[in-house]
Amino acid sequence: MKNPYLLHMFNPTENVSPFDVNMAYEAEFDGVIPYDNVSLEDIHAMTQDTIFSRGPNGVKRTGIFIGGREFGLAMDMLQRAKVAMVPPFEVSVFADPSGAITTAAALIACIEVQLKKKTGDSLEGKSIHIFGGTGPVGVCAGILAANCGANVFLVSRRGKKVGDEVADEYNKRFGVNMQGEDSSSDDAILKLMETSDVAVGSAKAGLQILSKAHLKVAKKLQIAADVNAVPPLGIEGVGVHDIGKVLEHTPQKALGIGALAIGNVKYKVHYHMFDLMKTTDKPLYLDHEKAFESAREYAAKQ
Repeated sequence: MKNPYLLHMFNPTENVSPFDVNMAYEAEFDGVIPYDNVSLEDIHAMTQDTIFSRGPNGVKRTGIFIGGREFGLAMDMLQRAKVAMVPPFEVSVFADPSGAITTAAALIACIEVQLKKKTGDSLEGKSIHIFGGTGPVGVCAGILAANCGANVFLVSRRGKKVGDEVADEYNKRFGVNMQGEDSSSDDAILKLMETSDVAVGSAKAGLQILSKAHLKVAKKLQIAADVNAVPPLGIEGVGVHDIGKVLEHTPQKALGIGALAIGNVKYKVHYHMFDLMKTTDKPLYLDHEKAFESAREYAAKQ
């Protein structure tokens, strides 16, 4: 095949995600080349091997995808790849470790839309508690929500200290103001729910983090969103297909947003990011902010 569209997938973990490979072929890249156990120190040389091998015209049909499981590391790798470019030898780079960036973008965009429909409000000044908030989806969602003016709490079963440590790390890096919180006991969760406007479940798959008993005391709750599609439901009463379903057992008749409804937007964003890499006239660096721009457009149409 002459002058194919090629996607090089740099992955710091042992395996490249089959999901990302499938999505790349869905976006009609002709060749998808995975690399595993890639370190941050490898990125500069691998990027330059990528850009110098195809000539000024070939680089326009070449892209780099950064995977893995850590949001911060993926952002470091994206930046390292950007620094390695030597115009006009420059390619687009898209980072999405464990699908966390596109999932978080879809999650916060869906919350924005449903909150606006229900109350007419934005996320500005709202308290959003992200359960499982120290993982890659939770961290990225927290940064996006904080940039929208929300008061963000990264909630951890390992305690407030762990939540604060993760929040502090990313506050410094991204200029936001998140805090940690504790969900290590039932009493701790009940206390959090009394002040929550938005509750998010982003804990590991197959773990229920909020029950109906927790939601019944949530006197301010307007939105409950869950990214867990593996039984049991991460938030009891929020079905995987729900998008704006009224949760009758909550004091304010909060709206539920389920994992597959969020996933529908996530899929479109993921595909769109890959498509942008192929169709752009100039190199793009596709991160959480670019994904969120796209997610807002798709969520508004859902």
